[in-house]
Amino acid sequence: MTKSLQDKVIIVTGAGRGIGREIALLCAAEGAKVVVNDPGGAADGAGNSAAPAEEVVDEIKKRGGTAVANFESVAEAIPASKIVKTATDHFGRLDGVVNNAGILRDMIFHKMSVEAFESVIKVHLMGSFYVSHAAARLFREQESGSFVHFTSTSGLIGNFGQANYAAAKLGIVGLSKSIALDMGRFNVRSNCVSPFAWTRMIGTIPTETEAEKARVAKIQQMGPEKIAPVCAHLLSDDAKDVTGQIFGVRMNEIFLFGQHRPVRSVHRSEGWTPQTIAEHGMPALKGSFAKLDRSADVFTWDPI
Repeated sequence: MTKSLQDKVIIVTGAGRGIGREIALLCAAEGAKVVVNDPGGAADGAGNSAAPAEEVVDEIKKRGGTAVANFESVAEAIPASKIVKTATDHFGRLDGVVNNAGILRDMIFHKMSVEAFESVIKVHLMGSFYVSHAAARLFREQESGSFVHFTSTSGLIGNFGQANYAAAKLGIVGLSKSIALDMGRFNVRSNCVSPFAWTRMIGTIPTETEAEKARVAKIQQMGPEKIAPVCAHLLSDDAKDVTGQIFGVRMNEIFLFGQHRPVRSVHRSEGWTPQTIAEHGMPALKGSFAKLDRSADVFTWDPI
């Protein structure tokens, strides 16, 4: 079989562990030259270590692939641009970017610190922007390229104690769609993936009640290797017509998520007042209100 990413150069951020590691391994197996980026911090972003990225590079080389490690943080513009420079310095070009790097600082909203909110936004949303922005100039010049950004049902649907993470992940959806719109004329694609998988970050979910323990037990069945094939496909020329979309992956299921569109409208020829909105407008719309669901309320069946 022809390898889907033969000779392409791919950056995978946060590739030292979990989902990023599996994406890097599969991209290399599919013929790509991979920049394995990971500063090696803890799940909350603290500390650093070269070991995770180096171990993935060693594994790729052991399997006959080509890779180089990079230890920069995505959370600042200049270090993030150096990730892109690593690709061009070592391999002479860049064909795809997977914005997978992330941290968690979960806390109920009224107790969340400003630092906890800003740090998560910096890594997830700003990090996705910084790396993508540095890569976009190359993609514009060569008139090709693919972005795969990681979103989450915490933003798409909702979850407790993750205002920072949810805001970042829904912001990434807007970022991806804007890139797809702005750069489509240059044959540059941009899509989002929402993963369901047991990773180090998911391992921070509380397991105090029986319900929480049962939920985590189900998540533990879902390996990060299940996420990689969709990402590899979106980076390949086989997906040249796929852009501006949001996909979910859960075990052997692939979902296409809907995107915000009007669901109902009301009209009053003489215009509205606060009183007529209370009497007529809001009651008419209320039947179509979105429920205050969490991800687990929507995905109620076991992973397949």
